[in-house]
Amino acid sequence: MTTATISTATATPAAASATRSSHETGPKPTVVRRTAWAIRSEWIKFWTVRSTSVTLIAAGLATIAFGMIFSAVADSDAATGPAAFLTNPVDVALGGIGLAEMIIGVVGVLVVAGEYSTGLIRTTFAAVGSRTRVILSKAAVVAASVFAVSIAAAAGAIVFGQAVYAGSEATVALVDTLDVLFGTAVYLTGVALIGVALGFILRSTAAGIGTLVGAVFIGPNLLSLLPDSITDLFLKYLPSEAGSAMMSQVSTSDQLSTGAAYGVFVAWVIALLGVAAILVQRRDA
Repeated sequence: MTTATISTATATPAAASATRSSHETGPKPTVVRRTAWAIRSEWIKFWTVRSTSVTLIAAGLATIAFGMIFSAVADSDAATGPAAFLTNPVDVALGGIGLAEMIIGVVGVLVVAGEYSTGLIRTTFAAVGSRTRVILSKAAVVAASVFAVSIAAAAGAIVFGQAVYAGSEATVALVDTLDVLFGTAVYLTGVALIGVALGFILRSTAAGIGTLVGAVFIGPNLLSLLPDSITDLFLKYLPSEAGSAMMSQVSTSDQLSTGAAYGVFVAWVIALLGVAAILVQRRDA
């Protein structure tokens, strides 16, 4: 009886040691698999937190609703009405994009700054094990979600807007607006990613939203009040102005070409995400 007890006691540490050894020498998850796990986690968080998922869907619905309203009253008061600054049926139908981009930018800020305000970001960093991977995962989930909603909302706005269009110009088929759809979705996705970057940089919901609204939406209007020698040099390189060129079917002399606009806008997004990655590595959570 005693011998059996001793054998069991001595065998247990040996078995535990063998188990530990097998785990230590077993294959570790690859970088791709760890990244996939992180993206899956961020995807679940994004679509289960109402403040982000509902707001994003609301932005898409607002785009369609305002597009239909603008289209339905296109010629009711062309000099001062809601479509006075637009020139063709597609622009009228996408008149709600201005509101949608602001809402979507706020979603990008909330995805990050919300975790900083609750302290959950520390848990996220610890669970993922790489702060850079956290940034990439959040950016990937936000980009995929916003792009899908944006392109569906823009397509819906054009289709339903053309259906109720009251103007005198000829309506445009959806197939002829694919370049506008793609440019709109890319622009809104980029605005959301700028919000993500500002969330990591400023770590505050209020500061992130304030900076986003001031720099992306209000800043260009203030800059346009300066002398033409300054505005002609800098204004068209701002994210909002590059986005306008991306979403336009016809480029004007004061805008970048479509290709250059894509390059400038993507450079803004990558640069801000790069600054966010550097600051996240250097600062405490």
